[in-house]
Amino acid sequence: MAIRYRCRHCETEVGRLPFGSAEEVRSLHRLADGDSDDFITEGEDGEVTVQCICEHCEESLDRFPDYYALQKWLQ
Repeated sequence: MAIRYRCRHCETEVGRLPFGSAEEVRSLHRLADGDSDDFITEGEDGEVTVQCICEHCEESLDRFPDYYALQKWLQ
């Protein structure tokens, strides 16, 4: 099983870890913040995807904070 980190805005794969279960990932992310269930999904193949933000999108949001109000700001 793999844990895939993917940008929630541009869908770019940020990283991949070759281990873990969905519950292990949720418990790790709960240590950091309590809202991890919204950002962690498990596919039919058992692969866990963690929605995060890549550096490029983070820089864009820093420069244009109005983008936070949009659901999908990259076309």
